[in-house]
Amino acid sequence: MSETLKITDLHVAVEGKPILRGVNLTIQRGETHALMGPNGSGKSTLGNAIMGHPSYEVTGGSIEIDGADLLEMDASERARAGVFMAFQRPMSIPGVKMADFLRHAATNVRNPNRKEGEDLIPMREFRRELKDKMSQLRMDEEFARRYVNDGFSGGEMKRAEILQLAMLRPKFAILDETDSGLDVDAVKLASQSIAEIGGAEMGILIITHHDKLLENNTPNFTHVMMGGRIVETGGVELARELYTEGYDRIRAAYPEAAALDAELSEEQATA
Repeated sequence: MSETLKITDLHVAVEGKPILRGVNLTIQRGETHALMGPNGSGKSTLGNAIMGHPSYEVTGGSIEIDGADLLEMDASERARAGVFMAFQRPMSIPGVKMADFLRHAATNVRNPNRKEGEDLIPMREFRRELKDKMSQLRMDEEFARRYVNDGFSGGEMKRAEILQLAMLRPKFAILDETDSGLDVDAVKLASQSIAEIGGAEMGILIITHHDKLLENNTPNFTHVMMGGRIVETGGVELARELYTEGYDRIRAAYPEAAALDAELSEEQATA
């Protein structure tokens, strides 16, 4: 049986407000999926629900990884099971160096049954691997000695997320607008880096508004989210259509979902 992340009829609420209204999505390891949609349609909510963010209440449906119930796991258990998320706005951890953070995180993910305090990845082995990954990502070695995201620019935060992706080597990666806030050259480098790191080793869900991150990561499937559910699925040509022509055709085809998006956007604007 192939390794699979399976989402079935997922409903999620935030502060009692329904956001996701029946999402169905299956990602096989080695596949690349693009998730696109207007602001407020539920894309980031899906990612946060998969990772177990406590503010996102799953009110119905299921999420499984290789047949195991992901909803029964806390966030750290989900990471150990092989799920990773690169956030839009990663939090900073003053006082914790990137290298120390990555050594502990990589050890825990690669040895899910490890108890805290047990052996870490040998330092020499870890340093060699970290140096290789940073060279691949064109990152200065000094980066590893800085505190996690503390004082980082937007671009540095996104590169730090990609470095984590490279070191943790998850089965499934959710990349939530990794291209946001990056200039053209940085997006190109991010796109190339994700392709080099992922390949057949990961199932990747790229949440994006643009097609630039997809240049080196051609999606097997492109999904359109609107009104808290996936309303249409196609190939890379659908991503190109959405980027160049917008969502007018989708809104016309799915007026009920479009109305829900408009209602949520109005509520957020007046909140």
